[in-house]
Amino acid sequence: MQPLLYDELVPWYRLVDPPRDHAPEVASFVAAMERAARRPLETALELGAGAGHNAVHMKRHFRCTLADISAPMLALSRELNPECEHVRGDMRTLRLDRVFDAVLVHDAIMYMTSELDLAAAVRTAFVHTAPGGVAVFAPDVYRETFRDHTELLSEDEGSRSIRAIEWMWDPDPSDDTFVTEYAFVLRDTSTNEVRAVHDRHVEGLFARATWRSVLARAGYHVATFARPIDEEGAFDECFVCVRP
Repeated sequence: MQPLLYDELVPWYRLVDPPRDHAPEVASFVAAMERAARRPLETALELGAGAGHNAVHMKRHFRCTLADISAPMLALSRELNPECEHVRGDMRTLRLDRVFDAVLVHDAIMYMTSELDLAAAVRTAFVHTAPGGVAVFAPDVYRETFRDHTELLSEDEGSRSIRAIEWMWDPDPSDDTFVTEYAFVLRDTSTNEVRAVHDRHVEGLFARATWRSVLARAGYHVATFARPIDEEGAFDECFVCVRP
């Protein structure tokens, strides 16, 4: 069952995750790709592209193909990125029978909740990466860095306003998953409607060593780079991988 945020709450999605917030990290992705690649970078595939908020910034550098499992999210992306190709598919099984100079797998990778699923998604990225091309994998968190975390969200756009709590916690530290709970209060002044919605996301949680092993087994040469994660100058670590 798909989380509500990617289904019935899609009309509210841009308030939860504004496209402008993606600019600094996309700049770090592009810079890492350009440093690592062994071929010119002209085309890019994003697996789990969602509403296209990375593509808003990436399409300035590449001709982008955007893949996602959610049809409503792809429709939202088409509004922002009509010049990009959009493909519906599961990152574990998608096969386009062509390769790209660059591949990006952003936070949608967090929905791989077993090592088997993670390996399948990485394999999809690998078979779509051209020789000498590069792939970036950007998980939100690793087993070593996970902490219970709560964040408040507040955004207004036109007649719509959202207030929310995002709460990450781990019900069972012995397995490979954690949970992100969202408590949304949604107000639409055009209809004078206010409603509350709870949305639960079960996500994968793997050690850095597991990530490195899965990426290397797929055939990549694996390195890391720093990604900015907030306005205070904090960074985390993402993977940049070259296909020989």
